[in-house]
Amino acid sequence: AVDVKLGSDGGALVFEPSEVTISAGDTVTWINNVGYPHNVVFDEDEIPDGVDVDSVSHYDLLNGKGDVVSSTFDTAGEYSYYCEVSLFDFVSMTCCDVYVMSF
Repeated sequence: AVDVKLGSDGGALVFEPSEVTISAGDTVTWINNVGYPHNVVFDEDEIPDGVDVDSVSHYDLLNGKGDVVSSTFDTAGEYSYYCEVSLFDFVSMTCCDVYVMSF
């Protein structure tokens, strides 16, 4: 499992960490940190074929500090996501066979 902050501890409107590498079957949890509201939306053109974008995206807003959403990723490949509200840059996430997390 990997936790990703929505907004840095220093107040920047970014995802932390900015890159995540997980194993197939791992869960990623996004935690509302600062500068909310936020959401987590995956780009339908930047996820593996066969993955339903709505099954991994979280369109509803997280309005309070500590609010969380999670998704489990069973399909290996590259995923890109962003926050619609604060327009965080696209973030790359890789789901592969070996667990590695990049900061």
